[in-house]
Amino acid sequence: MTCCQVVAVLLLSFLPSTAAGGLVPALIPRSTLQLGKARFSAQPVLELTTRCDDACARREAALVPQDFQEYLSYETVYANGTRTLTTVELSPQGGGAEKRRRRRHARRKRQIYGTDGRFSISGNHFLMDYPFSTTVKISTGCTGVLVSSRHVLTAAHCVHDGKDYVKGAKKIKVGFLTPVQRAGNRTGPGRLAMRWARVRRTQVPRGWIRSPNSVSMDYDYALLELRRPHRRPHMKLTVAPAAEEMAGKRIHFSGFDSDRPGELVYRFCGVEDETAHLIYQHCDARPGASGSGVYGKVWDPIQHKWERKVVGVFSGHQWLEVAGEQQDYNVAVRLTAPKFAQICYWIKGDYKSCQNE
Repeated sequence: MTCCQVVAVLLLSFLPSTAAGGLVPALIPRSTLQLGKARFSAQPVLELTTRCDDACARREAALVPQDFQEYLSYETVYANGTRTLTTVELSPQGGGAEKRRRRRHARRKRQIYGTDGRFSISGNHFLMDYPFSTTVKISTGCTGVLVSSRHVLTAAHCVHDGKDYVKGAKKIKVGFLTPVQRAGNRTGPGRLAMRWARVRRTQVPRGWIRSPNSVSMDYDYALLELRRPHRRPHMKLTVAPAAEEMAGKRIHFSGFDSDRPGELVYRFCGVEDETAHLIYQHCDARPGASGSGVYGKVWDPIQHKWERKVVGVFSGHQWLEVAGEQQDYNVAVRLTAPKFAQICYWIKGDYKSCQNE
């Protein structure tokens, strides 16, 4: 597929079925506790694989509001290893309730499904243009997406293995693909280099830390705050609507897949199924794509147009066992209303300003 075809796909428009939006719950910080310093002893995990059977599904269905408040409490870690734990209270508003969705089941292969549907984005014009310019590389080997002038959304497993922060998280950096400047202030054709920016702090939900695998994948996201603001456009976040409310029922994401070093790889596909917390799909992906911002084209009822917005974070693979049969999906974490409220609070530092986003 050529770059022109890529652009054509990205510009596809469809009539909206319903409008997404509404109030989000108030995520109110209650207390901040000082923790012991992080050891940064864990090994990086570039490919996350989890399993979920009927018992795991029952545990998820049995969760109560107090559980969500515990999972949405979060750790903040700084470059010197200092850690804090912030507990929160979740006050439901228009979007506080989590809808339960049934999974459909179809047996598939893992990672690459049939013909490889990924393709590399080439040419400075495309790489430096929105939305591809919002994709960044994480120094631990993953991908992230710019969601503000100073913040990067990625997968939690890229910085923390559930017990401790990974070794590379102590001096974690964010890489921006940047054209190489030649003599005379001219840009070499097709030549790009990674420009690295330092991270001030990292925030991870407690739902990822020390939780059963069936729960933790639901909270596989983290936010990195850069020391200095960048100058690129960022992608807006939104509470993930149902797949039927996104243009073409499609999701898209770009990442730095490990089998194509130095290249930005784009893919899109339809949503196969979804639960309250996860998006099941068969977008082709390889290790390194973890943490990519998964976006869809969401209808904006105020501006009366489709707009690309981040609806999730690419996590990895999940094996589902139903009636003794194994199915495998590529999985993204859905930005539910409480998760959106949490990430918005991390970015803005004021929960009240997030309720009408």
